[in-house]
Amino acid sequence: MKKPWKTEKWFTSPWNFIEDVRKGQEFASKIKLHDVSLRDGEQQAGLIFNKDQKIALAEKLAEVGIHRIEAGMPAVSKQDEEAIREIVKRDLGPEIFAFARCMKEDVKKAADTGVTGIVVEIPSSEHIIKYAYQWPLEKAIELSIEATQYAKELGLYTVFFPIDMSRADMNWVLDLIEKVATEGHMDALAVVDTFGGLAPHAIPYLIKRVKERINKPIEVHFHDDFGLGAANTIMALAAGADVAHTTISSIGERAGNAAYEDVALSLLTMYDVDLGLNYEKIYETSKFLREISGLKIRQNKGIVGDNLFDIESGIIASWYYNVKDVAPLELAPYLPSLTGHPETRIVIGKCSGLPTVEIWLDKFGLTVDNEEQKEEILLKIKDKAYEKSGLLTPEEFAEIVKEVIN
Repeated sequence: MKKPWKTEKWFTSPWNFIEDVRKGQEFASKIKLHDVSLRDGEQQAGLIFNKDQKIALAEKLAEVGIHRIEAGMPAVSKQDEEAIREIVKRDLGPEIFAFARCMKEDVKKAADTGVTGIVVEIPSSEHIIKYAYQWPLEKAIELSIEATQYAKELGLYTVFFPIDMSRADMNWVLDLIEKVATEGHMDALAVVDTFGGLAPHAIPYLIKRVKERINKPIEVHFHDDFGLGAANTIMALAAGADVAHTTISSIGERAGNAAYEDVALSLLTMYDVDLGLNYEKIYETSKFLREISGLKIRQNKGIVGDNLFDIESGIIASWYYNVKDVAPLELAPYLPSLTGHPETRIVIGKCSGLPTVEIWLDKFGLTVDNEEQKEEILLKIKDKAYEKSGLLTPEEFAEIVKEVIN
């Protein structure tokens, strides 16, 4: 019997696969990831990629196997436009899209770069049209129709991107979208939670209502203001959405976008949905992003953190050595190799115990038979950790051992 929750590389909960739990899940047969790191991701305050960095990131995303890359917004700068042209020219594998405001000039700039698709933003809540855009409603509709018709004339696959859709009256916004789609052009609709205010339990209802009214592929673009971007994206995909907009390690405006790593690895290990990615490239790609941008993330952040597989606790260290060669998944939901992380390390710190002392003595080829000396080594480790407010280096451990033994 197949056990999708337990393989050689991961061990999640069998409860995920109970029939009643899975009831109503309607994953599309071919889900696509549409990465927006080079556009929405770069809108994170203080984050900037030059032309060469954008191209390098696009190459990394292609290595991961991302299906679609939103390479930028040509209207932003000449360098952005040149980066998009070069990414298109390199024919990396993924589909290459550009982003545009609902203006013909933006659409023309995007088409000139050679992209095959375009995401056209349209304001979609009465209040954001009134207060942020300060446009009459008629102008928003007119520009949206004009821009999307023009995109069709230029042969671009066109995705409607209704800004602030999730805070609009549902019937009002769907009426608006239908009007623009009928009089303009739409190949797909992005359901957009611009300000991250959707709750996971609202998602299935929302996707169902949208699909009742809009007979087009559904894409989802969710922000992470409440830490729910990935969860909302997964809920939308389970409700039948076709494309997920994501970024590398959740970069993006304010709190960022749904992280592709969270979405893809969760789908693989907890839903038995394989997006066909090179999952072992996940950590490497996140690390590369951080190196070129100076971006910081917490060291133990799920899936991409640098110290994710480090063990400090003495009792867990002893467990690890008991299971590492026979059942390594007893202590983690997946192996480091699945995401390309370094192998598990036993580190030395305030929470270390005697098993850690013994492990590191063995690493140095040292023998301490006196249990009191081992206890003294451990106490000195803890004192040093308090002094440093952090972990000890192997050299500091060796110095402590030398001091105690002598």
